[in-house]
Amino acid sequence: MSTIVAGHFQLQDEIDHARRELVRAGFSEDRISAFFLNQPGQHDQTPIGGDSMQSPGAKETPEGVLQGAATGGAVGVAVGAATALVTGPAGPIVGGLVGAHVGSLFSLSKMKDAGEKEEGSNANRYEPRQSGMLIAVAADQPDQEARAIEVLRGLGSHHIERAKGTIEGGDWTDFDPLSLPVLVQ
Repeated sequence: MSTIVAGHFQLQDEIDHARRELVRAGFSEDRISAFFLNQPGQHDQTPIGGDSMQSPGAKETPEGVLQGAATGGAVGVAVGAATALVTGPAGPIVGGLVGAHVGSLFSLSKMKDAGEKEEGSNANRYEPRQSGMLIAVAADQPDQEARAIEVLRGLGSHHIERAKGTIEGGDWTDFDPLSLPVLVQ
């Protein structure tokens, strides 16, 4: 495993120029990896697509649906029973079903608003990586790391981050788009 220094750019031309400059600075072409990084949530990490099986903001939704349906169903049955003389024997059943449906909408109150922090959790505390072009170089020596940072800074990289990993044949084989970036100061 090597220290990897990665810089973010927006244009392919910037990446091509950065690759040439990194090679000129003494880095081997096969130790440089460049690729487009998708937007957060679009990394296709799960069988159904996306980055996680359930949105962190919707984790209380199932219990909210059950609470709402139970409450609404009970109220609906009570109203249906009270009006059973007018509606007949189907009144409590229809009332319960309608009440359960309306009550299940209660789950909306359990969902978070966009950007709202999750109580008791750090799930939404850190900013994920932004989308765009990423160029990464494996730096096996401390002087190589400093040289890579200097080159990327000089080229106007938007963010420069440091990670541990493996770049082989121009491919960052163990890159995890969901890992938290460690920005270089």
